[in-house]
Amino acid sequence: MNGILVLEDGHFYRGELFAADVQAAGEVVFNTSPTGYQEILTDPSYVGQIVVLTTSHVGNYGVNADDAESSRTRTAGLIVRDYHPVPSNWRSDRKLADSLADANVPALSGVDTRALVLHTRKAGALRGVMTRLPESCIRLPLAGTVLAPGRGTGEHTDAAFYHPDLLQIVEQAKAVTSMVGLDLASRVTCRESWTAGESSAKCHVVCLDFGIKLNIVRQLVALGCRVTTVPASTSAGDILALGPDGVLLSNGPGDPEPLTGPIETIRTLLGKVPIFGICLGHQLFGLACGGKTYKLKFGHRGGNHPVRDGESGRVEITAQNHGFAVHAPSLDGRVVTVTHINLNDDTVEGLRHRRHPAFSVQFHPEASPGPHDSHHLFRRFVELMQRGR
Repeated sequence: MNGILVLEDGHFYRGELFAADVQAAGEVVFNTSPTGYQEILTDPSYVGQIVVLTTSHVGNYGVNADDAESSRTRTAGLIVRDYHPVPSNWRSDRKLADSLADANVPALSGVDTRALVLHTRKAGALRGVMTRLPESCIRLPLAGTVLAPGRGTGEHTDAAFYHPDLLQIVEQAKAVTSMVGLDLASRVTCRESWTAGESSAKCHVVCLDFGIKLNIVRQLVALGCRVTTVPASTSAGDILALGPDGVLLSNGPGDPEPLTGPIETIRTLLGKVPIFGICLGHQLFGLACGGKTYKLKFGHRGGNHPVRDGESGRVEITAQNHGFAVHAPSLDGRVVTVTHINLNDDTVEGLRHRRHPAFSVQFHPEASPGPHDSHHLFRRFVELMQRGR
């Protein structure tokens, strides 16, 4: 059926709806990974966001039970250029559209994703609404801009015009809650603790779950760790009572600054046990060390972001998914040192505490999807824990 994405600034993009027949609203972001749509859609860090995939063909290898990064689809909606309804892959269990429909998540295909991404890079990540195309809009062009009353010509062939039904959707997009100041980690964290790995493992890791990707747990278990994942609100005392050799601060969605409880927990844990932060966990680590964070214009999302390790000089291609970053000038160089820098825009990509065994990275060393250049950071964390023991 005909569908449309309408942004808060009045830009719209038409396409065909598939999967769930529902309306979706959220921040519209783009991901540049060439593969891995199932991992992206099930990543809890995408809660509250409509994801645009820049890769041309989506759905051609289906989905399966092994590649999910959480228990269900997390995105608010999906936008693609070309959806393939018939998968062809020996690992495929079902079609992508069926998986999205089960999660009540809509998707839009046939969209000029290149134009949409270029607009997002220029205007920044905007709030938007995906919905059925109103019957009154059937003659609209594939893309255009809705003007305020009295500014348009009313001709449907124009790229910019006044249309009351679309203006109504623009107002809905403007009403979507901003990511700034929004605590989403409490929506996606586990409600009860759970454990993976053998009880006889060489290290016991407690993961603070702000929206953890399962491949983080898989990587630690593969290195011989037992992993206990606990809710984001778990206190430092309760964490230490579990007898961890180390604490991992997971990835997750939303603004880090409202998470005052976890920030204080991290401060209390510093010096008592080795700490490793990833993505949102990295931002929380920076805040716990006295720094500040800010919202990026359109974020970093994809599997092709170059990062330089300032301590080794090595450049790694990394997987990323974040809309906020640590503000470098706010950091006290006597407390933490910046270890990694994004080579695209010089943003902070890694921190190390100067006095305690604690470090963090903004990117995703577990990838899934993405390159494996940074898997060694999990080994570094294990070595820290073993030395601590």
